[in-house]
Amino acid sequence: MTRYEQVHTLSITVSTNDAASPDKLLIETPEATYDQQPNAPALATVNPDDPPWGLVQAVLVWFISVAVLIFMQIMAGLPYVIYKTLVLKSTAGLATDANLIFFSILGVVPAHILTLVVVWWVVTNRGRRPFWQTVGWSWPQNFGPWKAVGLAVLLLGVGVLITQFLGGKETQLDQIIASSLKTRFATALLAVVTAPLVEELTFRGVLYPALQRALGMIWAVVLVSALFAGVHLLQYFDNLGVVAVITLLSVSLTLVRAKTGRILPSFVIHFVFNGIQATILIIQPFIKSAAEPKAVVGFLIRTASKFFI
Repeated sequence: MTRYEQVHTLSITVSTNDAASPDKLLIETPEATYDQQPNAPALATVNPDDPPWGLVQAVLVWFISVAVLIFMQIMAGLPYVIYKTLVLKSTAGLATDANLIFFSILGVVPAHILTLVVVWWVVTNRGRRPFWQTVGWSWPQNFGPWKAVGLAVLLLGVGVLITQFLGGKETQLDQIIASSLKTRFATALLAVVTAPLVEELTFRGVLYPALQRALGMIWAVVLVSALFAGVHLLQYFDNLGVVAVITLLSVSLTLVRAKTGRILPSFVIHFVFNGIQATILIIQPFIKSAAEPKAVVGFLIRTASKFFI
């Protein structure tokens, strides 16, 4: 066989090799993967009642929120105290000084901002976890927005009745509001813009689920409600009716969080409760003393802005 015949025979053999088996390749090539993207890992289901932080961290967040609030209010008023003491050479009436009260109220703003930063730090583990999903910022199936709004209005109405029945002295909040128009407006804005968000995230977003996991639902409700009401007692301690309303509201907000497993309903209740009072507080200076046909309106205005939380 000539060299040409050998080459020709070899080419025929290669070209017809395994022709009856189309599934078998003559030359195995790796699968093309350059245009394929790796599958993204599925997001882990977050259970707001089983938080990734522990009880020590939760209690620390609560403690920092209280400490920062006290500290920032003192620091906000300190420059004015120094000015009045060293420049004006007067310390008379500092406890009731309208400007000092106003500056102290303004100190709540940086305190709330710092608290939100601390809450975010713990909940997200410095940005490694989703914030809103982890704290339970959503509506449960059995508790929608209208239920939250209705419960807030009901609680406010019950609060008005309780304060009228039990009576009581003028509270510290009443004195703060009456000190000046600018303090009245600042208090109303804080009660709506920052207080409901910061307090719900701190007490029922971070502290409650950690306590529930450690001690059970009943003790968690009791402790969170007591701590939440206790923070506000300094403003209302000399008025039994207002203390009763704050305690009722605190228990209600915590029970809603416990039963729904979410804090969004509690936030909306808190927001509406404070929002109605803030609206009344802002319009109150522009309404004259109510005559007899307007007695009911006057009664509501005088009563319904006594218990911001």
